[in-house]
Amino acid sequence: MRALYFICFAGIIMLGCSCSYKQNQVLFEKRAATVDTISQTATTVSYQIQPQDILQIRNLQSLRYIVDEMPVSATSGSSNNAASQGQTFQVEEDGTVALPAIGHVQVAGLTRTQATKLIEDLYRKSLLKDPIIELKVVNLKVTLLGEVKAPGNFPIVKDNTTLVEIIGQAGGLTPAANEKNIKIIRGKGKVQHVTEIDLSNLNSLSDPRSILQNGDIIYIAQNKRAIRTDNLQNFNTWIQPTLLLLNTALLIFTLGRR
Repeated sequence: MRALYFICFAGIIMLGCSCSYKQNQVLFEKRAATVDTISQTATTVSYQIQPQDILQIRNLQSLRYIVDEMPVSATSGSSNNAASQGQTFQVEEDGTVALPAIGHVQVAGLTRTQATKLIEDLYRKSLLKDPIIELKVVNLKVTLLGEVKAPGNFPIVKDNTTLVEIIGQAGGLTPAANEKNIKIIRGKGKVQHVTEIDLSNLNSLSDPRSILQNGDIIYIAQNKRAIRTDNLQNFNTWIQPTLLLLNTALLIFTLGRR
C-alpha cells in the first residue's frame, strides 16, 4: 500500500508541474546607456530604388491616376479604390520607370524622396499644375517569425520603419517571447549579419540598428520560462500515461491480494 500511495503522490506532483509559468514581460525599462560600438557606427540610410522595384504613384491634387485626363469611374468601387491608391509601375533593368506623358525617368539609385521630387518637377514642366506626387516602393517587406501574435511578411511602407512598428503591426509579442534578445537577420546567401536588440531596454527605441531594411528576417525566440514549461509538458505527455498504468497495475495487484 505504501508503494501505491507513493506513486499516486508522484502523479499528483507531476500534474502540478505541468502548469504553465506566467511570464512577466518587461519592455522599455530605463537603464544606463551601455557602450556599443556597433550602435555608435550604425547610420540610418534611406532605401535607394533598384531595378525590378514596384513604384506606386499618384497625384494627390486630384486623387486620380497620375495623369488627370484618365477619369475615375464613379460606378465601380474597386476602380475608385485603385485610383485613390495610384497606379503601379515597375522599374526596368536600365533603372528607368516609364510614366504617362513624360516617358522614361531614371530613378534607380534615388531615394523615395528624391524620386518624388524629380517626378513632380517633370510633370510640373510638361503637364500638371502644381502636382503633389506621392510615391511608394510597394515591394519592400520584412519577415517576422517566432513569438509574435501574427507572424508573417509585412511591407515596409515608409522610410526608417522600426522594429517596434513592425512588431506592433503583428499584434505584439506573445507572453512566451524573449523580449531581451530579438534577432534581425540581414543579408543574402552566405553573407549574413545578425543583430540582437533588447526591447526590455528603453535605449533600444533610439538604436539605429532597429531600423529595418528590405529582406530582413526578424526572429523572436521563447523565453527561458516558456522553454522550461514546454519541456515539462513534453515530459508529462509520456510520464503521465506511464504513471496511470502503474497505478492501475498496483491497484489490481492490491485488490487481488485481498
